[in-house]
Amino acid sequence: MVFRPGRKTNTVDQIVIGGITTTYRKKLIEVALPLEAINIASAREKSIRHGHPSTLHLWWARRPLAACRAVLFASLVDDPSSRPEEFPTEEAQEEERKRLFKIIEDLVQWENTNDEKVLGKARREILKSTDGNPPPVLDPFCGGGSIPLEAQRLGLEAHASDLNPVAVLITKAMIEIPPRFAGVGPVNPESRKTQQRTWSDEKPSASGLAEDVRYYGKWMRDEAERRIGHLYPKAKLSDGTEATVIAWLWARTVKCPNPACGATMPLVRSFALSTKKGKKAWVEPVIDHEAKTIRFDVKTGEGLPPDSPKIGRGAKFRCLVCGQVAEDQHIKAEGMAGRMGAQLMAIVAEGNRKRVYLSPTEEHEKIAAEAQPNWAPTQPLAYDPRNIWCVNYGLDTFDKLFTPRQLLALDTFSDLVKMALDRVFEDALAAGLPDDDGGIEDSGKGARAYAEAVATYLAFAISKVANIGSSIASWMSDRGAFRETFARQAIPMTWDFAEANPFTDAGGSLIAAVEKGAMSVNAFPAESYGYASQSDVVSQAISDGMAISTDPPYYDNIGYANLSDFFYVWLRRSLGKIYPSIFSTLLVPKA
Repeated sequence: MVFRPGRKTNTVDQIVIGGITTTYRKKLIEVALPLEAINIASAREKSIRHGHPSTLHLWWARRPLAACRAVLFASLVDDPSSRPEEFPTEEAQEEERKRLFKIIEDLVQWENTNDEKVLGKARREILKSTDGNPPPVLDPFCGGGSIPLEAQRLGLEAHASDLNPVAVLITKAMIEIPPRFAGVGPVNPESRKTQQRTWSDEKPSASGLAEDVRYYGKWMRDEAERRIGHLYPKAKLSDGTEATVIAWLWARTVKCPNPACGATMPLVRSFALSTKKGKKAWVEPVIDHEAKTIRFDVKTGEGLPPDSPKIGRGAKFRCLVCGQVAEDQHIKAEGMAGRMGAQLMAIVAEGNRKRVYLSPTEEHEKIAAEAQPNWAPTQPLAYDPRNIWCVNYGLDTFDKLFTPRQLLALDTFSDLVKMALDRVFEDALAAGLPDDDGGIEDSGKGARAYAEAVATYLAFAISKVANIGSSIASWMSDRGAFRETFARQAIPMTWDFAEANPFTDAGGSLIAAVEKGAMSVNAFPAESYGYASQSDVVSQAISDGMAISTDPPYYDNIGYANLSDFFYVWLRRSLGKIYPSIFSTLLVPKA
């Protein structure tokens, strides 16, 4: 499929810029585009998990890299019809368009993201159409940073801004930090001892920085496990051996509204644990009608899970003891009064290349209750009924979105980011980086700025842990995996939730988050400089000749500011002193 506007175009126009009449040549994007190739490549990106910016930090409406790359290229390259001196006939013009289309079709393929041969062809065409002086590119609504990142990949100077501090920090981490430390070798003592490489002689990249993110991320993980690892016990298997727990599955509870019953009733959406063929597992509630108590057993085999006590849509549940229906109003009242609890329903452990589903134990429930967080983000969630649905059930401050054990883990990781920064700084000095006063916000390039750069990516890993490590995350029985907090562009209310073990190598762990972030850092272009700032578009000085490419704001159907508070409270905890101007407010600015 090729997009072509339905009108004939003049080949060359005269336009006035700054009072000077100049020649404007129509660009390829104004005449035709190979849309099918762009669309296929953009759709494919959704399944890319290694080295894609989406694995560095979540953003809710990230533009596909393939589409951004193609649009930028086609916006700067002349359409053949605007060069009649080279392509005098329509046949010659069409032939030249086919050649440019082939460049775009190669350019949008994920495998070619950092292919210098493919990128070189594109850059040469841009230079040809801009008389060797390509314009800087500005995206004043940068969001997840896809447009400035792809401008940088095409060899262009990238400028970006946004009002949202989380968006600004993500974009800084993509386009500002990697070029600043391109060619700098890792400073950690292990790499300096074992690797004999001249990093600056290689193609400019931030691979040394990525290696340090891995090293100090592992240090963080090991130090955190030394401090709080006892709160994450192993599970005992039927053969007497032990297995690492991947997740603890909990059901929220309220008191039955029936005065004659008063049982602690579990609010369970589904009792299914695994619906995979040959690996079925489910929870079987065991009810003691006399004592008015409920415990859970895990069953496996070819049976079927019992019906859920959830009735229809919304919050309406049947008491498993007496059959009384608890209406939405009762559950909301219990939640708002702080009387909503949680009961351990099942344990998911690592087996021999498979998940092992186990019945809950009093020991595991007791250990979880021992966690006492030292700090918690008590800022209120925004009133946003379209996007944040948990507030009416008592989860109205950010600390209430997490279990005590999750809060302790995230706070421990946040404290360790600050300790890691000091370690990186000392190691960077030992590696020969200058001891200057310039930090990352001061465009520094010495040991202090380098340490702050590593700390930035480590804090991003905590964001990834938080996304799966909240009580909004749940368990997907069809996949045997976590459904993250932001499975959609909202903070919903979940009834049965999955608590991840951050000390495994699986999803939800710190080390997995660090590794994904490091892979992204390693894949970022680091040749052209980029600049990201927190600013309003109307207050910016936009110079003549600057190309503006953006995905502008549209309506308010996604509450970016409200949703990004979820990450902001933890990023501010880790990075507030590094980026004082970005984290100057308690929550993301809403005005």
